[in-house]
Amino acid sequence: MKNVLIVFGGVSSEHDISCISATSVLKNIPRDKYNVYMLGITKDGKSYVYSGDFEKLENDGWLSDKSLLKKAVISSSREDHGIIVFEGDTVKTVYIDVCFPVMHGKNGEDGTMQGLLTVAGIPFVGCGTTSSAICMDKAITNSLCDVNGIKQAKWLYITKYDFEADGRNFAKKCAEYLGFPCFVKPANTGSSVGVRKSADEDCLYEDLKYALTFDSKVVVEEGIAGAEIESAVLGNGETFIGAVGEIVPCNEFYDYEAKYVDGSTALHIPARISEEKQEEVKQIASKVYKIFGCSGLARIDFFIRESDGAVLLNEPNTIPGFTNISMYPMLMKEAGISYPDLIDKLLCLAIDRQKEEK
Repeated sequence: MKNVLIVFGGVSSEHDISCISATSVLKNIPRDKYNVYMLGITKDGKSYVYSGDFEKLENDGWLSDKSLLKKAVISSSREDHGIIVFEGDTVKTVYIDVCFPVMHGKNGEDGTMQGLLTVAGIPFVGCGTTSSAICMDKAITNSLCDVNGIKQAKWLYITKYDFEADGRNFAKKCAEYLGFPCFVKPANTGSSVGVRKSADEDCLYEDLKYALTFDSKVVVEEGIAGAEIESAVLGNGETFIGAVGEIVPCNEFYDYEAKYVDGSTALHIPARISEEKQEEVKQIASKVYKIFGCSGLARIDFFIRESDGAVLLNEPNTIPGFTNISMYPMLMKEAGISYPDLIDKLLCLAIDRQKEEK
């Protein structure tokens, strides 16, 4: 049996979603093949090995019983190849064969955790350091798409420094180039955290100020009228594309509440588009996956524009949601891969990638 480390939580605006995703992963991981360790990271950056019931991860219930927590860290030393656990006056090292960082957003999905695990020599699920960082930053993602001819919405970006110097003129530039409605997005958050839909220039200016409380860089994109489509990609060099799904948000757009709070968002699997259009989405998803150097997995989101049927990239997600209502595992299930088999495949891909990179 291989020792698997499931890392969850983190210093991130998506801490709570990480805990819910990790619960689903822990519920479905094949226990006959893997010996599981849980490493939780609190909102203020403390880390503990947790030995209690994984059902208590949600709402940080895992922190309530201190007897089930032991201070622990991922060792950066390849000699340890695992975690260091502090038990009173003693220190114990636990060898880890492979890690699944079930973490969304900053300090987990953005290349930081991937960098630590790479230094430690521990195989991990998901994209590498560079790919994770690129896909997390919407301004870099959009720039690479422009260079490589990937169709997407028109966009602009601004840093906090430049906004403080000339924010009003930037809002005017957005109004002239992008029109309304447009969407304001912190460059480095996921789960639609900090995202707002702007209806006019004054609203846009306030929405920019709001988004800059989440990140030091903000992207503004034109609004696209059309279907919201998601694809699931699995693999290292060779890719497998799962089913293509469609989201009909319960709110004005697919915001945080629509994703995780309000249960009335409609999910259509497969998407209500032609087989030809589904195949086009899959082909573009595979191309995007390779352009960004992805490995392991990614969920790649698109719009299909109502006016002309164009497939436009929305964004890639290198650690997509793994909750019981998340699209990635559902799209793979529709393609014939059960949740437990999916986790097994992801862990095997992580180990295989490290062997290939040596």
